Amino acid sequence: QLQLVESGGGLVQPGGSLTLSCGASGPTPEYYAIAWFRQAPGMEREGVLCIGSSGRSTVYADSVKGRFTISRDNAKHTVYLQMNTLKPEDTAVYYCAAVFEGVQAMCAMGRFDYWGQGTQVIVSS
Repeated sequence: QLQLVESGGGLVQPGGSLTLSCGASGPTPEYYAIAWFRQAPGMEREGVLCIGSSGRSTVYADSVKGRFTISRDNAKHTVYLQMNTLKPEDTAVYYCAAVFEGVQAMCAMGRFDYWGQGTQVIVSS
């Protein structure tokens, strides 16, 4: 069973940058697709970005295109979400989620079995 722990959240001014980390522990995390989701107050949870075990990324939210990137370091069992040019509407609790990836590209499926506890991101002046 995979365990996920997010870190790196905090308060940042509009236009600023922040990098979130998702540390994975358990058997063979390098074989899992891992995604970032977010949930703003009073809003439904939305997918942000996903990265497959091959390193191929999938964008879920058009609003982050050109501003957010996802990457993974399998040696460190960590997936990163680099967020640039942050806007107040990016304020949310950010969660990472994982699903085992066999031969099928799981990012496109959008279903995940393991979730972290979340890290708060506040974009405000």
